[in-house]
Amino acid sequence: MKNKLFEEQQEFKQYYDLQNNLRDKVIKQDQLPEIIKYIAGVDVAYNDGSDKMIGAIVVLNAQTYEVVEQAFHEMEITFPYVPGLFSFREIPPLIEAFKKLTIKPDLIVCDAQGIAHPKGVGMATHLGIELDIPTIGCAKKRLVGSYDKTLLGQKRGDTQELIYNNVLVGKTLRTQDNTNPMYVSIGHKISLETAINWVLKLTPDYRLPETTRQADHLVNSLLKNK
Repeated sequence: MKNKLFEEQQEFKQYYDLQNNLRDKVIKQDQLPEIIKYIAGVDVAYNDGSDKMIGAIVVLNAQTYEVVEQAFHEMEITFPYVPGLFSFREIPPLIEAFKKLTIKPDLIVCDAQGIAHPKGVGMATHLGIELDIPTIGCAKKRLVGSYDKTLLGQKRGDTQELIYNNVLVGKTLRTQDNTNPMYVSIGHKISLETAINWVLKLTPDYRLPETTRQADHLVNSLLKNK
């Protein structure tokens, strides 16, 4: 088992090295436009009947949450599933979809991890650096870190710090009363406090942010039409 792990690490060494370089580029302070007009959600789905995937991005009016534009890109899967390197698999179609937009978002919310990742570079962080756009990681499941579940309240807005290797990497956030929390972390060019505030703004009625809900709806619709 150790030999297999070693071989895998050697095979993908260039990508682990790239993650280390990306981690040094992460900006953890707010570098947002003064006025956020457009906010986007992204998602990637896989066609079980082929070796293709679809990356989609949906742009919303940041005040009304009305969808103003959406784009997608379908392509062959070019990177294997390797734990910890997931962003290298999913970012290519998202970047191609982004290129098709005529309305560029000021902020992107990803259904993925930001710095709450073993290498500190989850998909939200990787995408933010590649596009040079502020991003938030807002995941449904925890990847790394721990928090005191007994201290997390059941009310919307309740939070607990997510600690990994004695470092604050994100927060668990209750977006609706008595629902499972979301795991929010810095992606790029945003502070954790601002990321939490935006996720709460985007979850007025549901556990998931409107950005995530709309992006998920788009990729599911595209798959059904295949």
